[in-house]
Amino acid sequence: MTRVYRAHIFHIAGSPEQTDVAAHLVSLPDGAMAVDDEGRIAWIGDHSALPAEYGDAPVADADYLLPGFVDSHVHYPQAYATAAHGGGQLLEWLDHCIFPTEAQYADPEFAASAARYFTRRRIAAGTTAAMVFGSAFPVAQDALYRETLAAGLRVVSGRGVQTVGPAAASALITGEREAIDLVADEIDRWHAVDTGDPRTAKVQVAVVPRFSLSVTRETLHAMGELYEDARMRGVYFHSHLNENNRKGDGEIAAVLGTYGVDSYLDTYDGRFLEGSRTGGHSLLGRRSTLAHAVHSQPGELARMAETGTSIAHCPTSQLFLGSGTMPWRATVAAGVNIALGTDIGAGDEWLISRVAGDCYKVHISEEGDSGTALHPAELLFAATLAGARALDMEHAFGNLDVGKDADFLLIDTSLWEPLDGMLAMGIRSDDEEQSTLEELFTLLMGLRQPAIAGVYVQGAKAAAPPL
Repeated sequence: MTRVYRAHIFHIAGSPEQTDVAAHLVSLPDGAMAVDDEGRIAWIGDHSALPAEYGDAPVADADYLLPGFVDSHVHYPQAYATAAHGGGQLLEWLDHCIFPTEAQYADPEFAASAARYFTRRRIAAGTTAAMVFGSAFPVAQDALYRETLAAGLRVVSGRGVQTVGPAAASALITGEREAIDLVADEIDRWHAVDTGDPRTAKVQVAVVPRFSLSVTRETLHAMGELYEDARMRGVYFHSHLNENNRKGDGEIAAVLGTYGVDSYLDTYDGRFLEGSRTGGHSLLGRRSTLAHAVHSQPGELARMAETGTSIAHCPTSQLFLGSGTMPWRATVAAGVNIALGTDIGAGDEWLISRVAGDCYKVHISEEGDSGTALHPAELLFAATLAGARALDMEHAFGNLDVGKDADFLLIDTSLWEPLDGMLAMGIRSDDEEQSTLEELFTLLMGLRQPAIAGVYVQGAKAAAPPL
């Protein structure tokens, strides 16, 4: 049955470059969207122009309607580790908080409970699609996929691969051959399991080494061999890049010292031998996303742009771990797609719009001429369509164009009084265009989870698992 949703609708229409998103912002103050019985957007526009063929369709009213949020980097086995005190930056935090937390997912009962919790948190935050860094344990991954399917959400995930690491990570480490066999098995059992087609599937699989320090040259070579075939099946690649630049003993220094390469990105680009010589196949491409990229060299950004590799920008996490600030304008100018990620659990916000708020704050605070006040359309784009682009699923979701899957959120401002007050009573410009931007900015900055009244994927309301 076709249904109509009436609200103030915001989205980024079409398929713009990141530098041109403001021109593609659509605002329909009294908008309507018709969703057909296959869960696709059949029509969108001003409610006054709703075609007669939808006149008898049931109507659901809301204050606002937005595309579903896309989280381009979130850690499932760190779901309980938000706000954990690690006593230091990235590497210390991993040792003290994360490796012990992730080891718990070997227990089937714990993993089943965690998968339900993770899925509930996603629905509460309006995250309809996510690139999920997975658990090392197949039993936990199986639970994640089952709960995601039952809830009706979208996920790309893959077991976190570690073949080397500190003593604190010993429970997560496997042998070289076992690591590859487990990844191959996960791909065979779960990739596009729901439809058989990676262009339409809600459940998809990625090859996911934690980072270059968690694997060896042998692992990277074997992953490249596996991925050379798997990428033809629509499998993804996901990892971390250039997060911590502490001099001498930070992540980047450790990678460059361990591999003897010219850049961190080289290790994922098949050039992981001493002197950045080629040792295997590249893992970069349209279905590859690298989290953070805070301290990237110009050549690394150029190579990511060339290969279509996306960046998952995680400003909330970078604040928490003291990792620094990704230079926004320089990264955009390089032509790399930038999507937002919560990075739960270094990030302590599940709600992507709150990550967008931190994005605005850190980049307006960049030093000198680098500081920039991001346009509200840039923030909405990074929270929605850029994430769909990073997942190579822009053809299916990310905005509200006719023909796409109806992945969207309904917002009821009365459910969160501060948001209601800011939107109803806040000062607005007399200029209509400027007033629209002010309203969108306040909506994104002020949104909190209680105001998300409905989360829909392919036109169906997401079903939260029981406690």
